[in-house]
Amino acid sequence: MNNLFVYVLLGYCSLIALTPTSAMELDRIIAVVDQDVVMQSELDSQLRRVREQLRQQGAALPPTTVLERQIMERLILQKIQIQKAAESGVEVPEERLEAAIQDIADRNQLSIPQFKEILASDGYQFTEFREQIRDEIMIASLRRQEVDRRVHVSESEIKNYINNEFNQADSELELRIAHILVSIPHDATSTEQITARERAEAAINQIRDGADFGDVALAVSDGQNALEKGDLGWRRSEEIPSLFTTFVRDMEVGETSDIITSPSGYHIIQLTDRRSGEEVLVEQTFARHILISTNELVTEDDAISRVNQLKIRLDAGEDFATLARTNSDDRGSAVDGGELGWVSKGQMVPEFEEVMLYTEIGEISFPFHTEFGWHVLQVLDRRSYDGTEDVKREKARSAISQRKTDESYQSWLRRLRDEAYVELRVADEP
Repeated sequence: MNNLFVYVLLGYCSLIALTPTSAMELDRIIAVVDQDVVMQSELDSQLRRVREQLRQQGAALPPTTVLERQIMERLILQKIQIQKAAESGVEVPEERLEAAIQDIADRNQLSIPQFKEILASDGYQFTEFREQIRDEIMIASLRRQEVDRRVHVSESEIKNYINNEFNQADSELELRIAHILVSIPHDATSTEQITARERAEAAINQIRDGADFGDVALAVSDGQNALEKGDLGWRRSEEIPSLFTTFVRDMEVGETSDIITSPSGYHIIQLTDRRSGEEVLVEQTFARHILISTNELVTEDDAISRVNQLKIRLDAGEDFATLARTNSDDRGSAVDGGELGWVSKGQMVPEFEEVMLYTEIGEISFPFHTEFGWHVLQVLDRRSYDGTEDVKREKARSAISQRKTDESYQSWLRRLRDEAYVELRVADEP
């Protein structure tokens, strides 16, 4: 299930303090976003939630106007993305929505009725919760469609990454960075650029005068992590945005950078912590199998009968490789006596992997079914290893892809925001 749905339910629900319907004031439109609107009730609900989060963290609460600005911008971006998703034909089938909600309940060891009771006890309507999850799924699907799938990692990038001394030396190092962005519009005038630069300089002067970086980020930053006080979380060195790599490699913990200029605006970063990553050993299994598939001529009953007969013959001592060559429908492995080579966790479909991992070395499994048909397998050996070229290449590909995706996503969001029609409505004075 997508990481978007990993909620800590009890904490999540406790942060939502909806005013009972009988006590609610009349709602009003506070922003028009293309064909949608932001309501005062939406802003108020999110404002209560963020304030409670900050209180639980022991953070000083910034002025209400600052929080409202940050939350309003987040709501506007959500509205823009949801509309874009609908225009792009992104839909959320009911079964997918139900599966996502079930996953949230399961992660918190709750049944759906218990889940609903907890939401209701906090004054939170289950129907409203469902729609918020639907919106999250739509936004995630849109991002995959418009950003993630368009990111390509070339062989030369992988080679350069592996050969980069900084990445080789620090491949297990993890850094925690806080970030402030003072953005400038896509077609900013010289006046707008000067104003933005002055805001960035004022922010860095506050930090140098002793102000807490997170408090300044919360008050000033236009970045997506502003409400998290600019915290980008723990990242391996190779996952840090390339714009910051040159600066962060020589920084000490607690040190703040100078202003970093990019097309999106002016950035300030602070290295808040560093740690060494743990060595990861890759567990692999050397296995072979025989596959009997169904087709127009082989029914399900036929396949079951054939695989059971093969199991009997194998238990009687017949050679596995010989039977695989003459019977297996997996022709790619059949020519090698059914051998699949060294297999890592996650490479095979779950049903196959489960049987493979629980089968002892030398043992022949019972017949089992996957989406490909009926199998019988034998585990020949197991090993743990670290630092192979394949692992290095996969880590390089993943890191480069993550970095490019993050950068592309921020650029895409900025373009959507610049192209959208947004009208903020100020309340009438009494």
